[in-house]
Amino acid sequence: MMKIRRQFKKMMLQEDLNFLLTNRIPRITLTRFMGWWSKIRNPWLVKVSMAVWRLFTDLDLSDAKTNKFESLHACFTRELLPGARVVNTALALMTSPCDAIVGAYGVIHHGMVFQAKGFPYQLESLLGDSDRCRHWPQALEGGKYLTLRLTSSMYHRFHAPHDVHLNHVTYISGDTWNVNPVALKRVEQLFCKNERAILHMNTKDAIPFLIVPVAAVLVASMRFHAVNVLLNLRYRGANEIACDAQYVKGQEMGWFEHGSTILVFVPPGFEWVDGVDTGAKIRMGQALLRRS
Repeated sequence: MMKIRRQFKKMMLQEDLNFLLTNRIPRITLTRFMGWWSKIRNPWLVKVSMAVWRLFTDLDLSDAKTNKFESLHACFTRELLPGARVVNTALALMTSPCDAIVGAYGVIHHGMVFQAKGFPYQLESLLGDSDRCRHWPQALEGGKYLTLRLTSSMYHRFHAPHDVHLNHVTYISGDTWNVNPVALKRVEQLFCKNERAILHMNTKDAIPFLIVPVAAVLVASMRFHAVNVLLNLRYRGANEIACDAQYVKGQEMGWFEHGSTILVFVPPGFEWVDGVDTGAKIRMGQALLRRS
């Protein structure tokens, strides 16, 4: 099994093949199929599917609340054992909302940020033309941005990075490009093309910031506890959804149905903590930013 996994990973490191297999496919159709397949409740099907999944990923269920799942979907959206993640409770710190690998990060300059080196995009394009979003590029100018990539084998729930108030959700339907590093170096403004949800938030001390979960191939589906509908490719409801939800730092806010990316945008006044760097693996609750 380890030999097969190594061979597969070696093959997928070939960028042309990786991009072909993960993007030059009927992405939306395959994503809808995966959504249907993952929810089938059949013990044999789940066992075989998880065995194949383990061949190609580093799936680790040692910290999962249960190791028995009635469907693949139940495994994707699994809960953790109590105490499996330690949340840094220091008031000056903003913590990671999820388990992830750090991607591009830096300073927001003239409304521009980067998805990968040499591949910029504008906040305005990411946030769309909603009246609720038009003030954000100016409000965030000079602040920090951070890309957090969740792989398919990771824990897929996301949590409040501070004591926060979620006051609005802007949902933008879109494509389902893969969001792995290979695609981010080839597809311009990829995050601006994919399905995404913009979470309008304030910290307890009234600092405004954004969290933007971005869906991807096989995972165009997001669930937020503050919104009573599932946001996915079949959603046809309002794009602007009012919310009034309070969370304490580390409290669960929702989940992806598989794995994808979360973008974090904060205004001026924050500095990176040690250990935040491209390629670094972090866990939910780990410090990301310090209030300066």
